[in-house]
Amino acid sequence: MDVFRIRGEVALNGTIKVSGSKNAALPLFAASLLSEEETILENVPDLSDVQFMAEILTELGAKVKRINRNAWKINPSSIIHSAPYELVRKMRASICLLGPLVARLRRAEIPMPGGCVIGNRPIDLHVRALEGLGAKVELSGGVVVVQGKNIKGNSLFIGGRHGSTVTGTANALMLASLTPGQTVLEGSACEPEIADLCKMLRQMGADIKGTGSHRLIINGVDKLYGCKHSVIPDRIEAGTYMLAGAMTQGEIKIDGVNTSHLGSFLDLLKNSGVEIQCNGNTAHCRGNFDRLNPREVVTLPYPGFPTDLQAQICALASITPGLSVITEKVYPSRFMHVPELLRMGAQISIEGSSAIIRGINQLKGAPVMASDLRASAALILAGLAARGETWVQRIYHLDRGYESFEQKLQSLGAQVERLPESELPHSISSDKN
Repeated sequence: MDVFRIRGEVALNGTIKVSGSKNAALPLFAASLLSEEETILENVPDLSDVQFMAEILTELGAKVKRINRNAWKINPSSIIHSAPYELVRKMRASICLLGPLVARLRRAEIPMPGGCVIGNRPIDLHVRALEGLGAKVELSGGVVVVQGKNIKGNSLFIGGRHGSTVTGTANALMLASLTPGQTVLEGSACEPEIADLCKMLRQMGADIKGTGSHRLIINGVDKLYGCKHSVIPDRIEAGTYMLAGAMTQGEIKIDGVNTSHLGSFLDLLKNSGVEIQCNGNTAHCRGNFDRLNPREVVTLPYPGFPTDLQAQICALASITPGLSVITEKVYPSRFMHVPELLRMGAQISIEGSSAIIRGINQLKGAPVMASDLRASAALILAGLAARGETWVQRIYHLDRGYESFEQKLQSLGAQVERLPESELPHSISSDKN
């Protein structure tokens, strides 16, 4: 395993280009199975999760070819209904295969998926959607078994107590696209990643109305076709780099971002004293500690503040004067980054689903351990702003969701390097054990 060594207190300056969205790309790979024809996906981020999904599709019988670093060709003319546990266990998004497999083959067998450990992430909303369309769902030996011989359109509510489900909406959308009759999905997720999926499905011949809303109307068709589709920019990556600029008092220009996908996040940054200027697909971010002020943040489904930027905002709040309160409404237990920030001197207490943060002047470099993808990013941001040297372990999480992260940071002047775990100082290695 690799680690990051970071020397902090360097203001980041320069320009970076945002990669394609991981959270959009993975359901799009799954959607390619809905047709017997070839699909080409472009602007795909070069990530381990994408590679895992490509391997799963290959095991299902699809012919998957990488055209270049950011483009893939998928030919699913002949596929099977069962995916292997050893691959599915590596990422949560593999659950999105249920919808297209049932739609295409009327049967699916998918082991319970893995991915980041960020609290309870049940699949009950997925089951509700599948059963609402007439499928029979059983959990047998840790495998989700779905029979879809009698599927038909229906009106469903697929929201849950923590809001709408993105992957559940994706599953329902894909299944409904090839299900006889009309399906109405109430309480649907309206994230940009779902809108991107709708766009690709329509390119394939699907009849979908209501894109971007909580009410999707799908008229099932007999057949879908191959297409060429470009993945939307990654709004979470863009937000992470904006915070890097804010936390290091630097000035960063971010190209290729759809700023309309970041409305609530940009509003929060501006109200927190971060200078933000947006022009088309470009955003300029400048940090100034003298202007920072604390905020109350509540994560919510889109268009609310994204849960995938909560850990990074915790890092910013740690060095923002005053008292900030960050409440997690999507994944209430998603605070595994907090103990690591405490190692760096942050003053944070957890009360229920809220983090109470009293900002300090400066964090101190320390050895820290990443627990998940977004926690990794938060700890790296903290290390960039901290005095001294920070070692971030378990950065394999990072490789799941950020393309060329250290290279992009280095291009902005960051003193960060990827090293083998064997390079850890002896005192840190001993502490880890």
